Amino acid sequence: MKLIIAYIQPVALKAVKTALFEKEIYKMSVMTDVLGCGQQKGYHENYRGAAKEVNLLSKLRIEIAVNEDHLQDTLDAITGAARSGKIGDGKIFVLDLGQCIRIRTGETGEDAIG
Repeated sequence: MKLIIAYIQPVALKAVKTALFEKEIYKMSVMTDVLGCGQQKGYHENYRGAAKEVNLLSKLRIEIAVNEDHLQDTLDAITGAARSGKIGDGKIFVLDLGQCIRIRTGETGEDAIG
């Protein structure tokens, strides 16, 4: 079992969801208003005559728990749909998932993920 955490551009969400659905991956959590920066390091702007440095940029965080047999399809769907080829496309982290419990049925492990 793996937990995939992906940080993507907000404009890529629709394409990522479509790509995941095409691979029959329907379960995900999306968190909005995530701020961060990477290589792009932000930008400078003037607001009412004052220079302002904006170094935390808006991203979306997606979390998806998958069984091993769906891992590569999920990663391919996210990277293919979120990639623009420009700095700031995002990052994906894959973590081992120690345990999963479906509250409604009490199922555990791979059965709980589905």
